[in-house]
Amino acid sequence: MKTITLEYCPKCGWMLRAAYMAQELLSTFTEDIYGVTLVPSLVSGRFQVRVDEEILFDRKREGRFPEIKELKQLVRDRVNPEKSLGHSEKK
Repeated sequence: MKTITLEYCPKCGWMLRAAYMAQELLSTFTEDIYGVTLVPSLVSGRFQVRVDEEILFDRKREGRFPEIKELKQLVRDRVNPEKSLGHSEKK
């Protein structure tokens, strides 16, 4: 099982965003992941999502935050590619 890490900038006030995303991932991938870890970053402006050590999404690289639907698809593709996401599925 994989662990998801959400690293966020606390100075930017992104803890609630990270917590919301963690809640969504935990409820969607209950049987597919070991857990979600929230990590306050020491780097200003950082918001990264990792599965184990692989960076799935980096706010600075993408120039934006991930949509929750997009994030679920990225995580699903790494932890359980066969899983249906229902209404969050790619169209």
